[in-house]
Formats: sequence, structure tokens, C-alpha cells
Amino acid sequence: MPSSARLSVRRWRRFALLAQLVAVVLAVGAAVSVTAEGPGGRPGANQLAAEEIAPLPPPLVAAPLPPSAGPSPSDSVPSSPPPVLRVPGAVPSSGTGRFDHDARSGPVLGRAGELRRYRVAVESGSNEDAAEFALAVQAALAGPGSWVDSGRLRLQQVPGDAPRDFTVFLATARTAGRMCAQGGVDIRVGGRPYTSCRAPGQVIINLDRWRLSVPHFVSAGVPLAVYRTYVVNHEVGHQLGHRHERCPGAGRPAPVMMQQTLFLNGCRVNPWPYVDGRRYGGPAL
Repeated sequence: MPSSARLSVRRWRRFALLAQLVAVVLAVGAAVSVTAEGPGGRPGANQLAAEEIAPLPPPLVAAPLPPSAGPSPSDSVPSSPPPVLRVPGAVPSSGTGRFDHDARSGPVLGRAGELRRYRVAVESGSNEDAAEFALAVQAALAGPGSWVDSGRLRLQQVPGDAPRDFTVFLATARTAGRMCAQGGVDIRVGGRPYTSCRAPGQVIINLDRWRLSVPHFVSAGVPLAVYRTYVVNHEVGHQLGHRHERCPGAGRPAPVMMQQTLFLNGCRVNPWPYVDGRRYGGPAL
């Protein structure tokens, strides 16, 4: 091999190794930035990040180039994709009114206390998968930071035909409005079913909110996964007997039982009932 070619190969190998080292350092740095923001590896409740939901991407490894070629000065390491703020595309406003239940059992969430069982159901015609919805609900209820952190409560998903204490439904706006009204809750804003609700034995998540979040979350760059975690913990909180709360002060984390879907009133987004290992709340509404 000509000496100039061998020199090019050595240069490229050094460049590839350097690129891998830079990617590893960036990944480790990102992980440290997450764990350093709050105890137990959780970002502070007023500074939630996409990394809380999505794992860090693997280190980038440069593809080998032919011996005669070298790295282009214009080549750069791609940055992480921005967090998903809402799901693109049209959202079905109505479905069949029938529900498909996830047939699986889930792990017991929580270390001690009363065991409450729930099932998960998705409306047919919503274009959502029951198994995927069940996993998102489980992630919200598992925490750390969820209701089971009290040490006095455990939760477990059960199949659709099993005895249960409540059901978590994902329903189109029209069906959610009807189900909530039957439970005595009006979820309309501007004449359209807008929020989610809890009716006796039913946690009803509005498909519009599940896919689109809310404008003040989107404009603030809050990941959709954070809103989903909030809305599950909020409505399950109602099922567990908790009432609405108010913002405890400007700039402070919003209590999970605050109606964050409608407003923040100077508080910061927070999807968890427990912050830094302690039950976090605000004045009763």
C-alpha cells in the first residue's frame, strides 16, 4: 500500500476513534445532567426533560471509509431528535363505543399496602393499541414519583375479564364526553369534550389529550410523554379519593391534582404526586 494511502487510513482511524469517544462523553454527560437534577435520578419537578421518558441513544459509531478517502470537514455528529410534543395527523373524534381490553397481567407496582387491581381498555376505532396504552399507563403508575411511593398502596394491571377495582379507558372525545356525563362530570370546553375525567370505577382518558397534549404544554416544549404521565396520575388520583388542588405559589411545581390541563397559574409542570420522595400537594380548591 502506498505510504500516502496508509497515512490516510491512520488518519481516518484516529478520527473514527475520536468521534466514538466524543459520542460516549456526550452520552455520559447527558446522563449525569439528568441524575444531578434531583434525588434518585429524577429531574426536578420543575425541570422535566425528555430523557426522563426516553432512554439515551447509543453512542454513535462512524462507518468505515475506503482507504483512499478521509473524513469530510463538513461531517458532524447528529444531535438527539427533539422530544415529541404531540402526535401528528388527524385524531378520530368518535369511535365505535366498544372497547378492546389488554389481555395481559402486569407486575405488582409498589412495595407494600393495599393491592388495587385495574384493567386497561382502548376504544375500537381510535387507532390506538391497547397493549401500548397499557405500557404507558404502567410507566406512569410505577414511578418513581407515582401514588405507590406512599408505601401504603400497590397497583396491578389484570386482564379484561378479571376482577378489578377500576378500569383505565382511552376513548375518543365524543365517547369520553358521554361516559363522563354519565358519571356526572362535564368535560366540555367551548362546547367540545376537552378534558379527561374519573367516573365511579372508571378512569377515562380523552384521546384528543392523549395525542395532542394541551397548548400551554406544547408552547413550553413539554414532551407529550410528560403530559401523559400527568393525566394518568391525575385521574387515577381522583379514583383513589384525591380532590383538586391549587398552585401553592408562583414558580413552584404544580400539584398533580391541580387541573394542569386547563391552567398552570404560575406553577411549573409536574406529573408526579410524590416529589423528592415526599407527597407533594397544594391548597384545596
